[in-house]
Amino acid sequence: MGKTQKTCWAKLFKLFDTQLEDVFVMVHKYSRFSPKTVKAIILAGGLGTRLQPYTTFLPKPMLPLGEKPLLEHLIEWIRRSKIDDIVLCVSYLRRAIEDYFEDGSRFGVKIQYAVAGRPLATAGQLKTAESFVDDTFVCVYGDSVYSFNLNKMIHQHKAKNSFITMSLNEYKTTIKYGVIETSKSGKVTAWNEKPEISANINMGCYVMEPQVMGLIPADRPFGMDYVVRRALVKKKLVSSFIVKNGFIDIGDRASYKKAYQQFREKLGNI
Repeated sequence: MGKTQKTCWAKLFKLFDTQLEDVFVMVHKYSRFSPKTVKAIILAGGLGTRLQPYTTFLPKPMLPLGEKPLLEHLIEWIRRSKIDDIVLCVSYLRRAIEDYFEDGSRFGVKIQYAVAGRPLATAGQLKTAESFVDDTFVCVYGDSVYSFNLNKMIHQHKAKNSFITMSLNEYKTTIKYGVIETSKSGKVTAWNEKPEISANINMGCYVMEPQVMGLIPADRPFGMDYVVRRALVKKKLVSSFIVKNGFIDIGDRASYKKAYQQFREKLGNI
């Protein structure tokens, strides 16, 4: 092989090696965006007091929607996002959940259980799963049904290097009274009859870093709102992910009946 050929081959190998290194860097960089590396924690231990008497003998996540319990719809949504490692935080009537889902293999996922002996509110439940997480994870309330793109939310969280990302939904409601605007002196400046107002509301789906657990006291009731406030005080980046559709909240009997009817109608169209 001549000197010129050796030089050409050397340049070619150097170029190939450089490009290959770039590929490895890209794979390492973007592999952290893969939802396969993310666990999901579902908070399924609430008492469901606003859904009494339905929740007297069934925990809220096991209430039927169509032909499946609410929690099964939630797990299927998570699995469609390529997340197959799930932790269920359970407490009230937990045997009904454990007996139905077992280890999750029947549903194409791996399920582990974090058990609390008493109600601990949202963040208190999450704390019981601390030993199961060591990387970015998804936290979901077990009383809602979602259909938005969870992968996009995870990707946004990583791209922004957020500490917490909250899913938010635009909620609109009409005030049933006439709203009167006044000046500081008390002068009436406007009359708005039954105006519609809107606000971004919490949907109960988060992407979080494991250090969030350090903001939650152990073995006592603690709300997620306090966790977010503590994160903000510590100057942590809390981001929002706005969702326009793909959210059904099942917080009380009226919302459950509405959701139940929607799923019945879907079954009727099959």
